[in-house]
Amino acid sequence: MDSEHEPVPDGLRQLRAMLEAGHRAPMGETLAFALVEIDRGHAVFEGRPDRSVYNPLGTVHGGYAATLLDSACGVAVHSLLNDGQGYTTLELKVSYVRALTGTSGTVRAAGRITSMGRRVAFAEATLHDEAGRLCATASSTLLVFERSR
Repeated sequence: MDSEHEPVPDGLRQLRAMLEAGHRAPMGETLAFALVEIDRGHAVFEGRPDRSVYNPLGTVHGGYAATLLDSACGVAVHSLLNDGQGYTTLELKVSYVRALTGTSGTVRAAGRITSMGRRVAFAEATLHDEAGRLCATASSTLLVFERSR
């Protein structure tokens, strides 16, 4: 919850407006996942994988989990940006714990900032299936930069 004495970062204001309007990034539309929760340094995405994201082995491609985890880490950082700032992922390390399938139900990727500097941010995320089982984790290093106007 925001303190009365702390200004709401522009990135958080933008994300809250996007969430309230029901807008999704094009990648979220393509892979059918969406931002469902946002606060300072914290973001949650949900999706329901189906056969459209399967690999040749008959399970959900690891890139699906990585995309949700990367989104959760990145948007957690986005929530603390000021107007005119941007970010990009420099490194993403994903550890897969349990395979996802069409029976995993709604999966939930929760990301949080572990450290936020002027130029570099560090974040981590977890991905759980509908039964609450841990399926994957990620740690991310992100570059924070000034956007050209």
